[in-house]
Order: sequence, then structure tokens, then C-alpha cells
Amino acid sequence: MTEFIPVNIDHAKEFLRKHHWGILATRRKNGNLQMSPVTVGLDAEGRAIISSRETTYKVNNLRRDPRAALCAVTSSFHGGGWVQINGSAEIISLPDALDGLVYLQRQAYGEHKSWPEFHERMAREKRVIIRIDIDAVGPKVRG
Repeated sequence: MTEFIPVNIDHAKEFLRKHHWGILATRRKNGNLQMSPVTVGLDAEGRAIISSRETTYKVNNLRRDPRAALCAVTSSFHGGGWVQINGSAEIISLPDALDGLVYLQRQAYGEHKSWPEFHERMAREKRVIIRIDIDAVGPKVRG
């Protein structure tokens, strides 16, 4: 078993720069949790960023209640580590979201084969950036 090391904010940010698979938890109208698999990255200001369509439940939930929790994992899931972040989310719509969408594409997947095609798809799908301030992270203790 690997040694447990408590996570701090800097460690969580470094993890998000390298690992882009996650589950985002938001709150429905009735208070129940809604979870969504997402691709996550870290913007230049140290906030978690996620691409989504404008019409998704997660976006609607966050517009109503901006509290967000995200669990990010490595591609191997077991044994590779994970972090949880909690914070307040902001929804950035197009056209303001385009720079963030390009930034996330490059960070998570590399250069796109056709940036004009990418821009067209983002507009057609009504993409937004979910930007989460990282207020708290974990795990802090091994349970």
C-alpha cells in the first residue's frame, strides 16, 4: 500500500493539470445530489474548468446553487490517486467562454486538428465553461 499524503490546494491544482477525469456533484432543486462525469482542467488563475452544454442539468443546477464538489481521478482510477475539490462555480457562456474552451481542449487533449471546426462545434453545441474556485480540498486524512 502506498504512503498516504494529505492533499493541500497546491497538490490538488497540480493533480488537475495532469489528470482530467472527474465526477462533478451539484444540487438539484429538491436538494438531492446530481453527479456527472466530466473532463476537468485547471485555468491559468488556478480554478477548475469544465466544458458543458448550456442546457445540461449540471449547468442549470449551478446557476441556481453555485456549490460544487468535484472528485478527479487518474485514468487508471485505482492506485493512481485522486483529489476532491469544493468551491463556488460560475458559468461562462459564449462568446466569453471560447478562450476557456480552447484552453481546456489544449490541456486535456492537445491541439485540435481544425480550430475553425472546433469553434463551430462549440457554438453549435452552445458550450459553456464551468469555472470553480477551489475553496477546500481533500483527502486530508485516511479513513
